[in-house]
This record gives sequence, structure tokens and C-alpha cells, in this order.
Amino acid sequence: MPEKSVTISCKNVWKLYGSDPARFLANRNYNPSENDLKQSQYIAAVFDASIDVFKGEILVIMGLSGSGKSSLVRCMTRLVEPTSGEIHFEGSDLLKATEKELIEIRRHKMGMVFQNFALMPHRNVLENIAFPLEVQGVSREKREERAIEIIDLVGLKGREKYYPRELSGGQQQRVGLARSLAVEPNIWFLDEPFSALDPLIRKEMQNEFLRLQNLLNKTIVFITHDFDEAIRLADRIAIMYEGRIVQVGNAEELITNPANEYVAEFTRDIPRAKLLSVGSIMQPAKKSTKNKIVVNKMDKISSVAPSIISSNAVATVVDESGEVCGELTKDQIVDILFADEKNND
Repeated sequence: MPEKSVTISCKNVWKLYGSDPARFLANRNYNPSENDLKQSQYIAAVFDASIDVFKGEILVIMGLSGSGKSSLVRCMTRLVEPTSGEIHFEGSDLLKATEKELIEIRRHKMGMVFQNFALMPHRNVLENIAFPLEVQGVSREKREERAIEIIDLVGLKGREKYYPRELSGGQQQRVGLARSLAVEPNIWFLDEPFSALDPLIRKEMQNEFLRLQNLLNKTIVFITHDFDEAIRLADRIAIMYEGRIVQVGNAEELITNPANEYVAEFTRDIPRAKLLSVGSIMQPAKKSTKNKIVVNKMDKISSVAPSIISSNAVATVVDESGEVCGELTKDQIVDILFADEKNND
């Protein structure tokens, strides 16, 4: 299997607040204890964080308020300077980039979307979306041509001349997404972009976001505090607590094998049957021949449960090539369904 290409890499990143934090870290060999931090009155917004973001993936960073997720992303983009550590973007040391180089990287290679939309009220939709290209010095004709392409892409055709005050919350956020895509960024950072929207519009924007990703295949770092949203959007999820990355994995891995009670609490109310695959709970096959009911190991428990429960039969589990790789019983499915019911009580 070919090695995944890394777009951005963080190694041992710290962001401390206090008096001369760089010296404090160096004096403790970049490995202070929590007690050291507390006694010396330092606050660790990011605590020795290491993570790679792979090309074309959606990495969701989540945690409660104050867990460090926004601080880590601001370190990744150098909107905030890390106290210590390494950050490499497309193979280059981002922390060695000059201010001029950093401005060029942000203008041409990074897209950013924040919760408050940050649209310019005196500019219409077309002008808001074209603004990053204006900053780059792109001619008016070319930037408007590009803006019109993006307007069509995000479903705002016909609203080019509307001003932000004339748009709904969901439409304003579409403009924010479109503006960040105008420069065709290599990596897209989104900090809780849908959290201010009502639930129906939020789901609509999640669908729109996934549609855009299917078309564009961007490398994405997405911040949320909502595990349901993370499950819906993420290829991988990084959970943070008090500045630390405590676990990284896909939703199924986090639910079936939480690193600690904090992660377990995050995943407790998620319906296992809709999320877990057959392969995550199957048992070894007792024979190589297939039973009457055959299911794929990638199928979700919820989709195969009715046929297995109604027939009271053991199902044969096959892999992508159709080879027998395990079996699934009614009792195993009932255990999952019962756990979901218990969690909802």
C-alpha cells in the first residue's frame, strides 16, 4: 500500500502563556509536568501536540471549549506563534518562513473559514468572493470570472449582487466558503463554521460541504465540538483535552476502543448500530463455506440487523473480494442494539 502524502505535520507543538515560556520549556527539556506548569503559573493552550494531516483527507479536531483545538489550528497557520515544536507544510519548515513568505502561503495555499463569516457588509456577494484575488493583484476581469465559477459551485447563482444583510445565515456561510475557495487553496481550515446556524440549515451546509469535498478533494482541517458533526464529515477525528491530543482515529475506532473516559463520554450517546461496521464485531468463521445469509464486513450493523434477527441464523461475513472472513450472530447484534437503547434511557 503506497505511503500517504502528508500536507501538514505538527511535532511536539507547545503554546504556553506566561512569562518567557520558551526559556521555561528549554529549562525543562521540553517536557514539563502539569505540576511544573501550575507552580510556575503557565497556561498550556497546546500541550506537546503531534499530528499529520494527509493529502485529501478531512481531519476533524474536536473537544470541549478550552480544549485547545482552535489554538492548535492557529499554530498550524502561524496566526499564533507556537512556543516550541515543528510545523512542516508541504515539506517546508513553516516556522522558518519569513513574514513575507507566510503572507504568500496564506494568500495562495491556505483557505480559512470561521464561525462569524466575516463578510464585508459594504461589498456584494461577487465582490466578497473576489476579494482574496483582489489582494493577490489579479485583474478585475479574471477575479470576477473566478468568483462567478465559485458562486455557481456553492449554489448562489442569481445572488451575485446581493449584500450580506440580504442573505440568510446559511447563504452567508456559503459566501464564506466560496471566498476561501477562490484562491484554490492546497489546505482548507474551518473553525466551527456551522455552529451558529440552526439545526436544519446546519445539516444542509454539512451536505453542501461534503458535496464540495467530493468535487474538489481538498485537504481539510475542520474544528467542531459536536461529535455527530465529526462523524458525518471526518475521515479521521483528533480529540483534544486540556491542550493535549488524547486520541486520533476514525469514528468506529474511537467508539470501540476509547483511549480514556473523556473519549468514552464523548461517544457514549452515539447509536452504535448506525456507525459500527460488521467487521468491527464479527467473530472468526467456523467454516469456509457460506451460510444462507451473507453480509459484507463493511456493512453497518443497522442495515443487516433485520434479516439476521428475523431469520435467527448465523450470517457469513465476506470481505471486498467475496472471501469468507468471519461470522455474525443474532446475539451479537442484539447486544449492540441493547447498548444503544440503554444509552438513550
